[in-house]
Parts: sequence; C-alpha cells; structure tokens
Amino acid sequence: MPHIVKSFDAELAKLEDALSRMGGLAEAQLDAAIRALEKRDSELAARVVSDDAQVDACETFIGEQAIKVLALRAPVANDLRTVVSALKVAGEIERIADLAANGAKRSLVLSQLPALKPMHSVIRLGRLAQEMVKDGLDAYLGRDAERALAVRERDQELDDVYSSLFREILTYMMEDPRTITPCSHLMFIAKNLERIGDHATNISELTYFRVTGAAVTGERPKKDNSSFVGTESE
Repeated sequence: MPHIVKSFDAELAKLEDALSRMGGLAEAQLDAAIRALEKRDSELAARVVSDDAQVDACETFIGEQAIKVLALRAPVANDLRTVVSALKVAGEIERIADLAANGAKRSLVLSQLPALKPMHSVIRLGRLAQEMVKDGLDAYLGRDAERALAVRERDQELDDVYSSLFREILTYMMEDPRTITPCSHLMFIAKNLERIGDHATNISELTYFRVTGAAVTGERPKKDNSSFVGTESE
C-alpha cells in the first residue's frame, strides 16, 4: 500500500527503475556476448567489453540510492527487504555483466582461430543461462515467488549441459593437441556461463526472500560433475 509520505514511494520507485534498467543492460550484454561468439564478430565482442561500464554505473547509483533510503527513511518489514534485496540483486547483475564481458574478451581471441564443433554446445549453454537471467529478473521485478523457485530448479539443467560440455571439450583436447588453445578459451567461457546461471539462481532466492520474508528452504539443486574450477574476475 502507498506510504503516507509520498516521497518515500518515489524513492523506492527510483530504486526499482534503476534496477530494471541495470537488468536490461546486463541482459543485452549477455545476448551480445553470445552472438559475438556465435558469429565470430570481433566488433560486437569489443563493444560488449566497453559497455560494461554502463552496468557498473547503474550499480553505483543503486548503492547510493539504497543508502539514502536506509538513512533517511529507516524502512522496516517489506520496505527493508525491498531495499536490502535491491542492493544484493544489483551485485548479482554486475557479476553477470562482468562474466559476459570476460566471455567477450575470450571470443576476440577465438575469432582469430579455427572454429571447433564444441562451440555449438557452448552457445546452447549460453542460451540456457540467458533464459535463466531473463526469467530471474522478471520474477524479481514482478515479485513472483513461484516463478523465482522455477528458475532455481532450472540451475540443475544448466549444470548438466555444462558437465557434458566439459567432457566434450576435454575429448577434443586429448584427441588433437592443436585444439588445446581454443578449447581452453571455450572452457573458460563455459565456466563463466555456468556461473551466470548461479547468479540468476541467487537472484531467484533473493526474490523469494523479498516476497515472503523467508529464505528458500531445501538444498539448492546442483549437478556440476566437472573437475574444472575457476572463474575470471578480470
């Protein structure tokens, strides 16, 4: 319900609008990164890397706006959950955009090397991650707890695809040592995409908390059986 102080509603709306814009930018970044990889488009990949600053600027604004609301309004209950979850979701979105940019950097190298068959599986993994991000953000902005839980459950499917892809890439590397360099780049991109799925899952859990006031119960479905570890933070 609306607050007695109308400016409080305006401040919360400004926070929500900024989060929506940030999410849209990150979704566009991820989509462009996947297309750049698929089309071997160096110009598009370079644009993904340079545009990452826009997402960072949104995160900074959201942080400042959230601190302002906390300091001036001392929100409680649902309002407090809205502000706190916005801060945390902004962090998750920033990481999604960073991982997309890291993948774009790798695709700049891959576009100069011979194409490999596992590329098709990487694109499929990317599209799955992209769907999770979109649905996760839509659930958050729509305050849809059930949809958020559905996104959380899909993380297992993405892990299954990633584990299968990991084995496929390893096979290529063992059968032909000349593919080690491009396959290594594909491995890093695949791991980044798997991590993006994890961040989408985090957003879904924050959505559930925002709407219900309770943490998601039960173990998070995970089925990543690969032995490859390590994400990029460059």
